[in-house]
Amino acid sequence: MSEINNFVDRARKVFDAEIQCLEAVKEHIDDNFTRAVHLILNNPGRLVVTGIGKSAIVAQKMVATLNSTGSPSIFMHAADAIHGDLGIIQKDDIIIVLSKSGDTPEIKVLTPYLKSMGNKIIGMVSNLNSSLAYDADITLYLPVEREADPNNLAPSSSTTAQMAMGDALAIALLSEKGFSDRDFARYHPGGNLGKQLYTCVRDICRFNNKPLVGPDATIREVIVAISSGRLGVAAVGEEAHIEGIITDGDLRRMLERNTDINNLRARDIMTHSPKTIQGSQLAVNALQMLKNLNITQLLVMDGDIYSGVIHIHDLLKEGFD
Repeated sequence: MSEINNFVDRARKVFDAEIQCLEAVKEHIDDNFTRAVHLILNNPGRLVVTGIGKSAIVAQKMVATLNSTGSPSIFMHAADAIHGDLGIIQKDDIIIVLSKSGDTPEIKVLTPYLKSMGNKIIGMVSNLNSSLAYDADITLYLPVEREADPNNLAPSSSTTAQMAMGDALAIALLSEKGFSDRDFARYHPGGNLGKQLYTCVRDICRFNNKPLVGPDATIREVIVAISSGRLGVAAVGEEAHIEGIITDGDLRRMLERNTDINNLRARDIMTHSPKTIQGSQLAVNALQMLKNLNITQLLVMDGDIYSGVIHIHDLLKEGFD
């Protein structure tokens, strides 16, 4: 038990160290951050994010976040850059350079050359007396008193700080651009996130049958329509004028109440003013509506025209929950 407590204590100390580092970085965010955001917003080029070692890995994550939130970015490894990859940089690109020390050999070679090419440099650095801090047009200072490991060697607090600053830049940029959930969906069409933000009702119900009977239809005709549609429901009326809806539950209740059904017609057992949803609505909204109303189907409309049925099972099968 003492061993478990020891590991838990060590884990908490790592969190404490990294939280302390983030608090220090937070306190040092100043006008340089604002200048960096404006520089990026007003620049027609891309963002090129670079670093060496663990900073390079953080740079790749930063690029992924920036791209997914509407700020076109590419990753360039600092070591590869000085051995030929500088060819990917265009004249209007802004270079974000990540380095804790700011004085690694690759960075000391890279940043003066970037300046000579005329590209603006945003440096994320923990040493204000470094080559990177000197060469950068804008310096984002990330004070790191110590790493989270006992030897103060393993990149941990410093990489957490870099990642947090990268997220702060990305969120500031998307906020200023008015980047909406619909914009976000365009870059995330796959998985549950994309489905929730992008999939419309019509995208799901288009494969379903469209059961429809007239108001004078016999009970037999209603049963055939509901059975053939395999959705447990049939709309009543015409495509351009839906008067009601009949579910398999309505049929069961009708049979319990009536011994003679030969003279009954669809209008006699239908529910007036059925619940509908526009096909252009998000599928996630349809699911929420079904749950709130405690029903299993909705009639789908295209304006005033009946275009199909969406069933809760369709939504669950597509991964909505």
